[in-house]
Amino acid sequence: MTTMNVMTFASGTPDRPYDPVDLSSTAFWSTTMDERERAFSQLRKRGTLTWHRPLEDQVYEVPDDYGFWAATTYDDVVEITKRSGDFISEAGILLENLTPEILEISTSIIQMDPPRHTSMRRLVSAAFTPKQIKRINDRITANARTVVDNLLAKIDEGGGSADFVAECAQLLPMHNINDMMGVPDGLRQQVTAELNIANGWGDSELAGMTKDQVVDRIYQAVRHVNDVAVSLAAERRDDPQNDLITALAQAEIDGERLTDKEIGSFFLLMVSAGNDTTRQSTSHGLRALTTHPEQREWLLEDLEGRISTAVEEFVRWATPIMTFRRTAARDIDFKGAQIRQGDKVVMFYSSANRDETRIDRPHEFDLSRHPNPHISFGGGGIHHCLGNQLARFQLRALFTELLTRAPQLKAGDPELQPGTFFHVVKSMPVYL
Repeated sequence: MTTMNVMTFASGTPDRPYDPVDLSSTAFWSTTMDERERAFSQLRKRGTLTWHRPLEDQVYEVPDDYGFWAATTYDDVVEITKRSGDFISEAGILLENLTPEILEISTSIIQMDPPRHTSMRRLVSAAFTPKQIKRINDRITANARTVVDNLLAKIDEGGGSADFVAECAQLLPMHNINDMMGVPDGLRQQVTAELNIANGWGDSELAGMTKDQVVDRIYQAVRHVNDVAVSLAAERRDDPQNDLITALAQAEIDGERLTDKEIGSFFLLMVSAGNDTTRQSTSHGLRALTTHPEQREWLLEDLEGRISTAVEEFVRWATPIMTFRRTAARDIDFKGAQIRQGDKVVMFYSSANRDETRIDRPHEFDLSRHPNPHISFGGGGIHHCLGNQLARFQLRALFTELLTRAPQLKAGDPELQPGTFFHVVKSMPVYL
């Protein structure tokens, strides 16, 4: 972990010193969760938000980006989440700056504020009710069986080991989300490959590129995913199917049909968030079972009865989405922090899920934890994750299948991908 030795000041704002704890360097975001937690634990003791220098080495530099406020306590994250009128989403949700072109093409419900957000959420929420998720549970279970078949075959072919991410963790959400959306096999693999670029600023394919080339490649990836949705929506208008793309193509809000842009951006959100959150929770969860064998033994004693409680701890431990940005809609005095209109305010879920004041023994991996008030799906409010039940169903199905058929499966050291948004496990060897 890197820390700044002296107080510095934002350009043009000498009255706002940066906190000496570093959350902005590439080095900080290239460390492990445990190493970053040392910084977060210091910041939680401040009693309010802290002001930090702009993120280092961004691919898109904004001249008036003077820094960001960090919300690191559980209570502050929840309060900001629920004050959607004071802390808005439409200016962007990432700690990194996006180009206007990428921001425009990727804007979806998650980056909307009321009243548009209210209408859009009402439209799409019907697809994510517990009843609807239960309806596709058989398909989720079948897909879990298929991807475990694939993993075990790859381990056998590989002489006793395989990459868990590529051969299992990435495949299950890819198939489940694309089954719901109605994306055919073959095309869904292309979409997933492009998503890895769009979501992975540190992806190896981008290594060696100039910043302009990285921006162009990310835009191409987002454009590709968007175009797939628009093309499928056009097909569904002529030939409706029992899938979510058809529902979006036929949907109306206030008497108006969704535009191709709205369909494309919602599709991007669905396949992106749906793939990555489950993929990361699964990967971090299996690694935790390996490093905490007593927890694996406890779970195996009553897998069916204990898996639901265990899933909540997998999600808390992984915190697959580490940060979310909001923007101050007005000047705000927040527990003594003088926030100005237009300031970035970033919620650090990975810190909130380790907050000792709200999570008992937060640094222990405890599958029996109950209650487990983690906020990996958000802290409530209008942007609470629509797909939280889908994620839970997938994790239950996959871990049930894995621990039934390969109860002693062990994970090696994961290769983590640097980044500030998804808690990415790029690859991870597994052994029987």
